[in-house]
Amino acid sequence: MQRRTFMLASAAMLLASRGNAGGGKFEVTRTEAEWRAMLSEAEYQVMREEATERPGTSPLNKETRDGIYHCKGCDLPLYGSAVKYDSGTGWPSFWESLPGAVGTKQDRKLFVTRIEVHCRRCGSHLGHVFDDGPDPTGKRHCLNGVSLVFKPA
Repeated sequence: MQRRTFMLASAAMLLASRGNAGGGKFEVTRTEAEWRAMLSEAEYQVMREEATERPGTSPLNKETRDGIYHCKGCDLPLYGSAVKYDSGTGWPSFWESLPGAVGTKQDRKLFVTRIEVHCRRCGSHLGHVFDDGPDPTGKRHCLNGVSLVFKPA
């Protein structure tokens, strides 16, 4: 009986945390219908419900041109190409965001604490930040490509 209670409580916590991308109030807000109208189903799942795209599926993994990566939800510039690197994880990775571009919050959905990263202007879920990145920051912003739009310089 305890196992069943644990499983039900875990499922309830997971469902309660879904759809809370960014977890706060933002400059750019839209209704669920507006988000769904502007995003594909995969983009909506990642950006608004904090899902994760499959590794190795983003065309941005192979993007090497100079430019800026913007939020697909509100067009805020988030990451410069100079800080992008191949982390070997299958997701676009950066060692630093542009100043004031992203926000973070704790993510406990997988029974471990991770740091979720989101667009500071619209709250769209971007991915997670880990402490195993390269110098000079030692950070790895491991992002979902569907959350980003690349604009060449």
